[in-house]
Amino acid sequence: MNWDDLRIIAAVRDEGTYAGASARLRIDETTVGRRLSRIERALGLRLFEAADGVRKPTRQCEAVLAHVEAMAAHAAEIGRVGESLAGPVGRLRIASTNTVAEEVLSPRASDFLRVNPGLTLQFLTSSENVKFSRWEADLAIRLRKPDKGDFAISKLSDIKLYYFEPVATEGEPMLCAYPDELGAIPEMQFLRTRKARARCVTDNVRVIRNLIRAHQAAGVLPEYVCADLLGDRRLRATLLPKRRDVWLLVQNHLKRDAATRVTIDWVRACFQDMSRA
Repeated sequence: MNWDDLRIIAAVRDEGTYAGASARLRIDETTVGRRLSRIERALGLRLFEAADGVRKPTRQCEAVLAHVEAMAAHAAEIGRVGESLAGPVGRLRIASTNTVAEEVLSPRASDFLRVNPGLTLQFLTSSENVKFSRWEADLAIRLRKPDKGDFAISKLSDIKLYYFEPVATEGEPMLCAYPDELGAIPEMQFLRTRKARARCVTDNVRVIRNLIRAHQAAGVLPEYVCADLLGDRRLRATLLPKRRDVWLLVQNHLKRDAATRVTIDWVRACFQDMSRA
């Protein structure tokens, strides 16, 4: 059933004529008759009978109208949803790595959602990049700048990187590195200068952090996961000269959407707060 067609049934019942329904709905009178005939064929029912120049609903039509009125009430309630909520309304899908979602975004999400009751955030976390061309996400946070794509891209931040190694250990500490496909990132560029064989290879930052925390391993960590380690006297922290760029991707059709703009501002604030912490 087409909702526009169903509205015609109610209009004919209320106005009593096709002409009256036509004027009310601002559509051609012949269109009113054609759409009613289509509904009657689909339902196998006769909806109206002509009596003294007025269209009278049949008993079957009254049963249909009961449902139409309920649908109209729900449609009106849907239209008022935005009126009952302060600020923009929308649902935004944000794609990022697990670590960014857990360490940078989620600790600050509750306050953001509290002051924006009309917004819903869906976090899509993975080490694999979502495919923006397939609209798998509305916003994405990338730790590498994409080469190209049909989306808006802007720099979010540049992340400090620290090389951690135990102050005292027997022999060389176990070196933690990232997979070969991440060989171009600043972390791996620095680790290659250590000229040591990697004993642990992973793209999971928390795994590296846990090994370093045990005071037996060395590796590079971004600032948003190592605040507690910087004060550990059993570890030596070296600030790397290069930083890791963070990029924000936004679907082009959402750039001027109010809910998206508010969310973009919040994401930027998350990274600014993290850098000041």
